[in-house]
Amino acid sequence: MRCDRLVRLLLAGALLMTAPGCGEIDGGDPREQSGPTGGWRTAGCQFSRPAQFSTVGGRSMPVTPERLAAAIERIDRGGRERFADSFAGLEVDQLRVRAIVYRVPSEVFDDFIRESAEDTCVVVRDAAHAVAELTHWHDRVVAELPYWDSRGIRIVTVGSRHDGMGVEIGTRDIDRIRREFPARYGADAPLVFVEENPVRPLTPGSGD
Repeated sequence: MRCDRLVRLLLAGALLMTAPGCGEIDGGDPREQSGPTGGWRTAGCQFSRPAQFSTVGGRSMPVTPERLAAAIERIDRGGRERFADSFAGLEVDQLRVRAIVYRVPSEVFDDFIRESAEDTCVVVRDAAHAVAELTHWHDRVVAELPYWDSRGIRIVTVGSRHDGMGVEIGTRDIDRIRREFPARYGADAPLVFVEENPVRPLTPGSGD
């Protein structure tokens, strides 16, 4: 499985802005239901497709088939440009030859997904927060990094989760952030706190 992630940016050798890693995708849930609320699958999921592989450096790696990659590109672009109040993010399950799209329930966006998927398999799941909302919170936290630095709180990563759960804040000062962030941003702010060590630049020979 491969997860689509935001581009990583290293700031001042200390701050990494990125989306978090994806967890393992679970199997199909028989409780998933069609409609704007709850999970559903496109018609292309009725057909099984063999995974495709490419050999790189003597290792066999799964790859995303062209038709699925094209569908993902259409959904991702359309979700961010036209449906930012619904689209949250997506994953790619290369072994099962499918994409997983997370969105705040929307009949209009669901119709767009069906059209964009064509004959590929796309699994749609509910999300708590969409790209537009998470971008707002992401940008607010980033803008206030100097403030937190002045208070001695070291933030290592800031990134919107692809599943729409919230904006993930990685820090060494996990206990202080759990106290001070809700006091500044509100208890209902979609912020997720994780303990994370500072990013260390690679040194010559470290990748050997």
